[in-house]
Amino acid sequence: MTLHDTSAAAGETPRRLYVYNGGFLTQKRIRRILTLSGYDISLGKPSPDDLIGVWGQSPTSWRGEAVSDRTSAPVLRVEDAFLRSVLPGRDGEPPLGLNLDSRGVHFDPSKPSDLEVILREEPLDDTVLLNRARDCMDAIKRGHLSKYNAYNPKTPAPDAGYVLVIDQTAGDASVTASRADRNTFLEMLFVAREEHPAARILVKTHPETVQGHRDGHFRDSDLSENVEFFSDAVSPHHLLEGAIGVYTVSSQFGFEAILAGHKPIVFGQPFYMGWGLSDDRMPLDRRQRKLTRAQLFAGAMILYPRWYDPYRDTLCDLETATQTLDAHARAWRDDGDGWVASGMRLWKRAPLQNVFGQHRKVIFEDDPEKADALAAKTERGRMVWAGKADGHDSALRVEDGFLRSRGLGADLIAPLSLVLDELGIYYDPTGPSQLEELTNASTALPDVATRRAEALIKQIVGSGLSKYNLAADDLPAGLPKGRRILVPGQVEDDASIRLGTFEFSTNRDLLAAARAANPAAVILYKPHPDVEAGLRRGAVPDAEDFADVVLTKTSPIAAMDAVDAVWTMTSTLGFEALLRGKDVTCLGSPFYSGWGLTDDRAMPIERRTSRPTLAQFAHAVLIDYPRYFDPVSNLPCPVEVVVERLENGSIPRPSRKNRLLAKLQGAFASYAHLWR
Repeated sequence: MTLHDTSAAAGETPRRLYVYNGGFLTQKRIRRILTLSGYDISLGKPSPDDLIGVWGQSPTSWRGEAVSDRTSAPVLRVEDAFLRSVLPGRDGEPPLGLNLDSRGVHFDPSKPSDLEVILREEPLDDTVLLNRARDCMDAIKRGHLSKYNAYNPKTPAPDAGYVLVIDQTAGDASVTASRADRNTFLEMLFVAREEHPAARILVKTHPETVQGHRDGHFRDSDLSENVEFFSDAVSPHHLLEGAIGVYTVSSQFGFEAILAGHKPIVFGQPFYMGWGLSDDRMPLDRRQRKLTRAQLFAGAMILYPRWYDPYRDTLCDLETATQTLDAHARAWRDDGDGWVASGMRLWKRAPLQNVFGQHRKVIFEDDPEKADALAAKTERGRMVWAGKADGHDSALRVEDGFLRSRGLGADLIAPLSLVLDELGIYYDPTGPSQLEELTNASTALPDVATRRAEALIKQIVGSGLSKYNLAADDLPAGLPKGRRILVPGQVEDDASIRLGTFEFSTNRDLLAAARAANPAAVILYKPHPDVEAGLRRGAVPDAEDFADVVLTKTSPIAAMDAVDAVWTMTSTLGFEALLRGKDVTCLGSPFYSGWGLTDDRAMPIERRTSRPTLAQFAHAVLIDYPRYFDPVSNLPCPVEVVVERLENGSIPRPSRKNRLLAKLQGAFASYAHLWR
């Protein structure tokens, strides 16, 4: 256990925690984090060996303090951790972590808190810990994460050169604990003007003030020339980049300013002052130690909090919590205004509502003019299924991601990943896509992001995962020896074939080209499952004239494991082969060609200018581009959760109604095929 840990160790009897605030009983997430931390929440009268739980210095904390005075049971103060959620708690969103403090509370300087003791006494010199801190700082910056995250990183910040004066909510316990009041804030504004007489001064409004929950300390009458309120939903990271000075009383924004490289001017006594990283206008004599930013971060964000993983229902490390918050923030930023969706088949609408409609319900309307009018009237965005995009010029394209499901969409299996592209779509090389932009930018990824992608590749390959993860037969025994090449068949009227091939556009053409270029190789041809079933176009009756073996109903993973190379037009299997270290030759222009990772036989695409490593490319394709949805928790999630669900098979099975619809859909598809 760490220095400040008063919980029961693993295997020990939970310690009774008596509470006198109903929130500890009714807020499930808070109760669960406390339970996992080794506390048994109880009602009644504690003994001196028990603990009393209070919420920080809230209006109800006096109840627990009074019981503590009468019983000598110590107090455990509970507060939200410093990466809390997308929306404030008053909007009903539970916290991602808690700070549990047995000595005091982090924002009250009247006595040392557990956090202060960590910052003052822990060595904070462990290389692994400090490297973790730097990596987490990079990940938080890259994800534009903060305590609250209801803003869009694409919203532009003001022109650089301004001074930030941070307002806080009236009655904020951290303000009161620093013995500050409205006059302190007025003094801070006066000093900011005195020290920056020619600068534009932005009084940054607290999110809860913007949303009307609580008043701030500043009023309209406090403004003057060059001083204005700033309440736009801008990323704090962008806002700090353009600031030439940051003034605060005790806001967490001051901590974030330190992490961004500022030395904020602090008029209160929050946890982050007194360590040589801030300009303290009300010093605290007992804090004399000098810390680096990484040391401050390590103490406050890694050693002090208890982070919670909602997918696995367990405590977790900061890295996992950051990935969770990133997924939640991304979903809110995409979906907060709501969507009008077009081109979505009836069976897809419920799954799409689960993914894109958690903050505001999706409206489905296929007529382009009506959909545009609805979007304008309701101030929603527009989306359309990529294959149905004709006529929907203003809509973002939606398509399945690359780790889709355990089963085909044709069987009405809901996707676990979806892409949302505002430029085009990944399988259409005739125009740009967001995936191309992300790939071009991937060479500048920080090391922590590249390591994450490397671990993801290892997990996917080790688990034998692919896009659909279908049950299939193993390879036939006695395959010919020699240099083996896998040629995966495709559906010949698939959009990636129509848009991404030129000289070669049929499976027969592909087979003939592979054989002509590799006369001595052992060629294994794997027909597409839908073509094998007779549902789609692409059969090659004379495949055995070119291929040594035709692999019917065979696992694509087993086929890839058995070969040295893959020849393809545009199949996603080519990307999966790259992940497995195979040589890949492309006769078309799939999303993974043109980056220096494949042998490209089609015309080059001039937009594809970067030369990423495989890990950098995989980060763009599997982490940055798609969004993932966990069908167990019904929450947006990081890719690692979906990989785990696919690996363990812990995905809810389709309902009987879905299976019946799939059979009907298959019957109609077969009937339609007869008439094509």
